[in-house]
Amino acid sequence: MEKESELYNSVYKEISEMIGLDATLKIYLRFKGQQVTFPVRLYNPHLIQLSVIKEYDGTNIRELAQKYDYSERTIRRMIQDSLESVDIDDE
Repeated sequence: MEKESELYNSVYKEISEMIGLDATLKIYLRFKGQQVTFPVRLYNPHLIQLSVIKEYDGTNIRELAQKYDYSERTIRRMIQDSLESVDIDDE
């Protein structure tokens, strides 16, 4: 089986080195012929925003930014957007 991976195209060879031959074959069979791109962010931004809002205590912007790999400015904007949304919904 190890010799088989030597025949793979470069991207599949790299994937097989990371996750193994069986998982690579599953990915190939599922997505062959398609162009697949991976978002820079692993997590859904909307769900992250909901988590940030739940966890925000008024003093922990820096910690939330580090935890979710966002800038402090982005975390502030998430919080502000949620506050504006609440204001609109209350009217």
